[in-house]
Formats: sequence, structure tokens, C-alpha cells
Amino acid sequence: MTALSPTYRDAALHALSTREVDVLVIGGGVVGAGCALDAVTRGLTVGLVEARDLASGTSSRSSKLIHGGLRYLEMLDFGLVREALRERGLILQRLAPHLARPVRFLYPLKHRGWERLYAGAGVTLYDTLARSGALPRHRHLTRRGALRACPALRKDSLVGALQYYDAQVDDARHTMFLARTAASYGAHVATRAEVVGFLREGERVTGVRVHDLEHDRTYEIRAQQVVNASGVWTDDTQSLVGERGQFHVRASKGIHLVVPRDRIQSSTGLILRTASSVLFVIPWGRHWIVGTTDTDWRLDKAHPAASSKDIDYLLAEVNKVLATPLDRADVEGVYAGLRPLLFGESESTSQLSREHSVGSPVPGLVVVAGGKYTTYRVMAKDAIDACVHSLARSVPRSVTDRIPLLGADGYPALWNRRGILAAESGLHVARVEHLLGRYGSLTLELLDLIRDDPDLGRPIEGADDYLRAEFVYAAAAEGARHLVDVLTRRTRISIETFDRGVVAAPHAAELIARVLGWTPEQRDREVEHYRLRVKAERASQEQQDDETADAARLGAPDVVPVRVR
Repeated sequence: MTALSPTYRDAALHALSTREVDVLVIGGGVVGAGCALDAVTRGLTVGLVEARDLASGTSSRSSKLIHGGLRYLEMLDFGLVREALRERGLILQRLAPHLARPVRFLYPLKHRGWERLYAGAGVTLYDTLARSGALPRHRHLTRRGALRACPALRKDSLVGALQYYDAQVDDARHTMFLARTAASYGAHVATRAEVVGFLREGERVTGVRVHDLEHDRTYEIRAQQVVNASGVWTDDTQSLVGERGQFHVRASKGIHLVVPRDRIQSSTGLILRTASSVLFVIPWGRHWIVGTTDTDWRLDKAHPAASSKDIDYLLAEVNKVLATPLDRADVEGVYAGLRPLLFGESESTSQLSREHSVGSPVPGLVVVAGGKYTTYRVMAKDAIDACVHSLARSVPRSVTDRIPLLGADGYPALWNRRGILAAESGLHVARVEHLLGRYGSLTLELLDLIRDDPDLGRPIEGADDYLRAEFVYAAAAEGARHLVDVLTRRTRISIETFDRGVVAAPHAAELIARVLGWTPEQRDREVEHYRLRVKAERASQEQQDDETADAARLGAPDVVPVRVR
């Protein structure tokens, strides 16, 4: 089993710089990691490079849902919904049962008669398209039944409800597991490695020039095929080739609020209609996630900022149905992400919306863009199919629908043995359940760390949900290079605590420093950088518009500067 350790990263860059690979993937988001896994499990030699951290863009800032997109049925996009629901079933049952879990939603009805028939027909079709049987079918509820499930609702906000199921996943951890699984099959994965140029032989792309941001070194990596899977950065990466692309990506900002679980009394999530879209209230451990917005974004892509106006909008919308309204003091965390939406110069691409597209603007280069998180595997398969088409040999078909991610094998058995694991480790069973839901069968590696050093079995100061062992493991095995990587993506402390992780930061840095060999000065720099990041985010969330929010957020420098914005 391959750990994404500091020594692994150095070895990966050395290997990529010394021999040509079949496929080099640019982008460490869910699609890029999915491409690496798809290619390597077909028997191809593979590299993946990412300018920042795994899932540092869109793939850590979604609504955390694995779903078919119920609202796309109204758009008559049955094919997209059917495809997404098939992928939902695969993730839940086969690919990542340790990371994904069912979530129940309540859809309040405001009108008698016709709305129940209309919405009920839609949810019936949704269940029918799923076919897998991975989740229970929907139910009709009276107003009394709906209020029993969600006492937080105002009585005058509904006449009845529908209850249905979807699924959720910690998007950043899932993306990291995809990359780590690809590495376990032989892919070379390197983060903080920025593509600064393309290698050409005539019109053909033959590789990339990569700047190692950690050690200020530049490498040339040669590849038979290069895949641009850089999401909202697709056009920026494409511009390095010097050729016009076949389609372009527009960034749409969506923000989410995180509030404590006790602020909304409910045993179910909610889906609410707004004037322009839908609003989700999603259970998230000891918290709720409330979102999202959908607004055009043309400013900094690395750190999209949530403005005060965005936050007030979400609070106003959710408060329309809550008996006890939420206010700004209830908000623990705020995060903003960018959806990569396609628009193009032809009718076929301008209509793609949340669907994806794959193209080859020049020989040797494949571009994949658009889509939604749930269908990452299909996007990756289509991109690697395009690569295979240009390779001068026979290559097997995609097998990723049958490749469980690391941690999936043995997970059900360990879940059944969680009481025994708790007794053997000295941890409470709730702690073992927490680990199993984040690491699956790799939980045994965390328990080994705790056995060797019992102090690692204690919770981290300032974020009681997480054990100290998790911070050591994040740096040693999960590719985390910096404190911000751990507090925002390997864990969710940055959005799950009212102080945004400032109290936990020095304690986490001390643990990470042991693995990464930081000097006391480096450790202090990491903590200070994180403190400035939180300060800048808070300042941005007090601004009334995108421009001033963006300027405030950019007041904190990147821990490792990246050239492309």
C-alpha cells in the first residue's frame, strides 16, 4: 500500500523527470485524480501534477452531495440524472462505502393537491432511474409527519412533505483517496508542482515543464498524452499551449454556511425551493451545511470570497421556513467554491451546462471540463478513452467501476467489529466509528500509531472531534505538505469550529512538524500563515460585494505562491 509521504513525492518527481509516461494528468481535483486512477488501472504509465494541494479548488468546496440532481429532471435532462444516479450507487455500494453515506431529505410542500402530484411524480421517476436499490424509496408525509421529522419548520411553511434519499461524501478526502489509490497501482502523484509550460515537437504536445514549488526546481516531464483536468483553471492552462480551445469554462460561485447541529432541530436534511434555484440544509456530523448560491465569478480563482451579501442571502432564504431563525452569530464556518460550467462558440458546447465535454485541441493534448462531482468517474473514463484513441497500441477498457478505493476492502467487517476495536485500543466506540468513516479499513494504521504512542489517541486541542493521530497520519500518508492542507482538507476544522481552527493550529503544527522535519521557525511561519488566512477570510465576509470581498481575501498570501491565478 502506497503512502503519499514526503519521500514518495520526491521519488515521484524524479521518476517523472527521467522517463516518458503514457499519460500525464494536470490537476489534482476529483476529475484529475479520477483520470490518473482510470489510466493506471488500464495498464498505462501515469503521472499526476497539481500546483497546490489535492482537492484545493472546487473539489473541496462542494455541497458534499453524491446525487443525481433532482432539479435536472425539471430540465428533462434524464440522461444526466440516470448517469449520476448510477454513479451514486457505485460509490455507495462498491467504490467508497467507507466514505459515502445515505442522507435523508425532506421536501416541504406549500400547495395542496397539484404540488404533491407534480413533485411526487418527479421523485418517483428519480427513484426509478436509480434502479440500484442502494437507498430506500421516497415517502409521502402529512404536515404532522413532516413536523415530527423536522420540528424546526414553521407550521405555516408547509402543508405536507416528501421524504427521499441521496448520499453525501467528504469531497476532499474522497479526492485524496482517489489519488492515493492511483498511487498504489503505480501512478506518480506530485502536489505543489505547477505546470509552467508545454513541450512541443512541431504541432504535437509531448509533455510539460513543471516547477517544483517546494524546492524551486524545474523539471521536464515527457508524455505520450497530456490531460488538462484543471477545472476552473482550464483556460489558464490551455493558454500555455498557445492554441485556442474548443470550449471554454465559466466559473460560477457557490457559498455554504456551516452551523451547529443544535441550531436546527431536525432528524432529516431539507431541500427548499428559492426564486432562482434550490437550497439544501445538509446534516454534517455535529453540524449543518446550508447552501448554495449560484453567481458569476470573474475574480481570483484560488480563493473565491464569500461576501456579507452572500451570507445574508442564505440566512434569509433558510429563515423563511424556520420557526427559530438563524443569525450571523450561529455561523461557525463559511466556504466558497467555483463550479466549472462550460460555454463555447458553438451551439453544442454552449448547451452543455453541468454536462462535461472532452476535446483534443492539438495532437497529444486532451482537455476534459464541465460536469459535476458525482460523475467524475465517467468524465475520467471519457478523457482516458480519448488518450487511448491516440496511443499506437491496444489498451484495455476502463475498469474503475470495479476498483474499490483504498480503505473500502474489509470496511464492513471492521464496522461490525468496532466494539472490539474500541476495547483493544482503549478508545471510545464513537471515536472508532469516526475513524472508520474517514479511513475505512486504513483505520488499523491509525490504531497502530496510537498503540505505539498513546498520546496520539487524545483529541487535538480546539477541535475535539479529531484525534492527534490524524494530524501525524495526514502528513505521513495523505500527502499533506502544509498546515493549511490539514486544517482545511484532510480535516474540516477550518469550517467546523467558531474560531476557524486558530486554537488548534499550533497544536496541529507541532504534530505535523515531526513528520515533515520543520524547524521551529518553519512551524511558527505555518501557524502565522494560517492565522492570517482566517483573518482575511473573516474580513472578506464583512464586505458587501464580490470586488471588495476578493480584495480582502487576497490580503493573506499563499503559503506557497503559485504563478497562475
